[in-house]
Amino acid sequence: MPTVHNPLGAVMDEMTRLRLIEVARKHDLLIIEDAAYAFLEPDPPSSFIALTPERTVHVGSFSKNLATGLRLGYLIAPVTHIDRLLEAIRATTWNAPALISGLATGWIEDGTLASSEETRRWDGSERQQLCRSVLGGSFILSHRNAGFAWLPFEKGVRAEPIVTRLKDRGISACGAEPFATIVAVPQALRLAFGGIPKDELKGIFRIVREAVEEASVSYQNSGDRR
Repeated sequence: MPTVHNPLGAVMDEMTRLRLIEVARKHDLLIIEDAAYAFLEPDPPSSFIALTPERTVHVGSFSKNLATGLRLGYLIAPVTHIDRLLEAIRATTWNAPALISGLATGWIEDGTLASSEETRRWDGSERQQLCRSVLGGSFILSHRNAGFAWLPFEKGVRAEPIVTRLKDRGISACGAEPFATIVAVPQALRLAFGGIPKDELKGIFRIVREAVEEASVSYQNSGDRR
């Protein structure tokens, strides 16, 4: 996910993309580019599919930029890989629903998609500002237009008790386990707030801040006792 990474919100610069392309060409590797959240960045670097179309499979979706109920995505791939990709699609989903595909096509052509993406960038920006205004003392990793943020914890603070605290208060949050690619899972929290009414967000962020502060104080006190 080079453009608006989930969960970190990072955007890979073009120089790094070009270096990765050099590695891919040297070792004859295929690049799979996940662009689910790329629309949130209004001025992105060139995509991998634009830089090296002969070895990139570009994966897109309409569930983030239009509606979560649109379980429809698309692939842009080199001709040499099309047959194998079609076999995989037929083996898992058979085909794309014609009605949903027709609706999505119409929304692309009449400008609805572009308008929705602009609205989501504006909405995400407001939500990020709320997040940072309440959790301002914390080190937050996020994209300025995203409806999610990554909250890493200071040394000694564990995510699991915080997730439990929040669940007890009616808030569902996710630790780092689902995103980890290493054995030593980082202690962090992914906050997803794109679908929460804005008038409830400040209160929810305050509860998150309190849960983190409680965990931090608990760890410090346990250290004092030792």
